[in-house]
Amino acid sequence: MAARCGWLADVVTGEVTPDVTLLFDGDRVADVLTGDAPTLDGPVLDLSGCVVTPGLIDLHTHLTGEEETGSYGDILMESEADAALIGVHNARRTVDAGFTTVRDVGAFRAFADVSLRKAIDNGWVVGPRMHCAGAYITCTGGGGEVTGFSADVCVPDALRFGVADSVDEVRRAVRQIMGHGADLIKVIATGAVLAPGTNPGAPEFTEEEIKGAVDEAGNYGAFVAAHAHGAEGIKRATRAGVRSIEHGSFADDEALALMAERGTYLVADVWAGDWMEEEGTKKEWPAETMRKIIESTETQRDAFRRALEHGVRIGFGTDSGIYPHGMNIHQLAKHVELGMSPVAALRSATLWASECLGNDEVGILAPGRYADLVAVEVGADVDRGSTNPAEVLGDLTQFASQMRHVLKGAALVR
Repeated sequence: MAARCGWLADVVTGEVTPDVTLLFDGDRVADVLTGDAPTLDGPVLDLSGCVVTPGLIDLHTHLTGEEETGSYGDILMESEADAALIGVHNARRTVDAGFTTVRDVGAFRAFADVSLRKAIDNGWVVGPRMHCAGAYITCTGGGGEVTGFSADVCVPDALRFGVADSVDEVRRAVRQIMGHGADLIKVIATGAVLAPGTNPGAPEFTEEEIKGAVDEAGNYGAFVAAHAHGAEGIKRATRAGVRSIEHGSFADDEALALMAERGTYLVADVWAGDWMEEEGTKKEWPAETMRKIIESTETQRDAFRRALEHGVRIGFGTDSGIYPHGMNIHQLAKHVELGMSPVAALRSATLWASECLGNDEVGILAPGRYADLVAVEVGADVDRGSTNPAEVLGDLTQFASQMRHVLKGAALVR
């Protein structure tokens, strides 16, 4: 089987190539041919009016459970089965939106994401390829806890699986989480915007505790992603050797320079603040939550711009689950608005995201890689022989709004 593409966006070279034919062998790319299309015996998918990119990657998702409501009390209204089954719906919406691989960075109900991954891998449900964190490593009362209740309320153990308060407890929690099927570890290094009673700018683990998680995860060949808003928490996590900093809302120049030096990825949900402020205002979320959203949104975007100046590696991550799933693509244009070129923004959600994952089977359309691809209609006014990425991709706003056709490997072609 094959696909004839109007253009192929090559995220390695940064070029767009007209008139490309992709040959498939099962769910893998067998060959990439340019120029006049060869005569083919098998079925051919006509994407001649489209620019084709690798399947997109979101490095910060939460597929299981309902989206954010401004109250952690709603989490107690879901069962573990509810969380996983809601995840089935969210997974389909995610892959239909063009995201064929995700890093799912923690579930309040431990391992609901691992169950969803199993269902997708076994072909029981349709969804993206998942890299799962399983549960949060967080301190007592920290940003990964279900907080905001009175002291006599007993939160279920499944919602507190990774709570740890020393280096030894962190190491034990990592072993348990990896033993239950996680692919990576998520450490909550600072308070959280949406966790009542926590301060997003305040560190919640010592550098030694985070390093314990990094070292222990390394024994399993796994990386650590660190939720970190505040500058001190970012520095501790970066020095400890985490793979990525999630959010980075209050990063100072020292923290960003350190990240650039260490090759630490920044995964910043720079679009989600728009949705949260609008939704929270409309539905009257708690005043503390709204204050933290407003305080962190623009500072995060400023930190993102400065991260580009420092040469920090950027990975694409949206915090889907905060907003309704399937809207991930909005952030692609936001990356451009904040200073990335369209090609760099596309790389952040393909090539660079796959490097952050350590997954050399996705992120590029090349022989041997998975045939995960996205095809987006191109306007009739674009020169059909153009090799100019700016002309074909525009500023990615049109790309985001015109996404039409998603394939997760040749097996899903109907």
